[in-house]
Amino acid sequence: MESNEKVTASKRGHLNKHDVNMIGIRSIFNQSQMNYQLMQGAGWTLSILPALKKIYGKDKKGLSDALKGNMEFMNTNNYAAPLLMGLEMSLEENGENRNTIDSLRVALFGPLAGIGDAITWFTILPIVAGITASFAKEGSILGPLVFFLVYLFMFLLRMPIARLGYAAGTKAVSDIRKDSAIVSHAASVLGCTVIGGLIATYVQINVKANIAVTATKSISIQKQFFDNIFPNVLPLAYTFFLYYLVKKKNISPVILIIITFVLAILLSWLGIL
Repeated sequence: MESNEKVTASKRGHLNKHDVNMIGIRSIFNQSQMNYQLMQGAGWTLSILPALKKIYGKDKKGLSDALKGNMEFMNTNNYAAPLLMGLEMSLEENGENRNTIDSLRVALFGPLAGIGDAITWFTILPIVAGITASFAKEGSILGPLVFFLVYLFMFLLRMPIARLGYAAGTKAVSDIRKDSAIVSHAASVLGCTVIGGLIATYVQINVKANIAVTATKSISIQKQFFDNIFPNVLPLAYTFFLYYLVKKKNISPVILIIITFVLAILLSWLGIL
């Protein structure tokens, strides 16, 4: 099996420095097709599409599998995305197992989102915006000029970040292939942990209804029952319910999104949620 993977990898196209730089530039499309079903999934795939086409060449089946694997839920920091894109492209280029690639992507996008958000949106840009706003308030052209230059620098930084991820993936290929089963399993576990954390973050269900104990006293179902016994149990249960409908009943995610909107409006109007 390993020898077959090496033969397949040897037939694949290889990216040059320009190709990797373009991955960094095209990462600006990462949020171009945001939607409730996949978040950045479609934009992510659009960003790496030229690189995938060059890697797989005439291998239509391999390209199709790669596109299907990437057209999944994705939500990471836009400035950290080139790092993961470069890493993934090096694994694709070297013929790594499809399950390992997909598991690593799912496992890493959450932690990279946290690191990227902390560095960019919560540190660099607020500080620079505060300083340059004070210049602008004084009527100085330095305000907008400095902010533009910092933003331009961060944009151009996408290219070396993509090359860093690509180089890291290339160096790690032999180790990943040697212990592919362990890496894949560990990445799957971490990916499930990340998705589990996202459920508690993105899915919010709060019961507003109260249970009357006496004429003057009532108990909050949400605060005194769910939050004390099993916090976030409702978001978890609803997520598993939707997962069941998608996987077992083959109901379209778009239909489930519409149903969720209708239920949210109806139950809110009734004063339940």
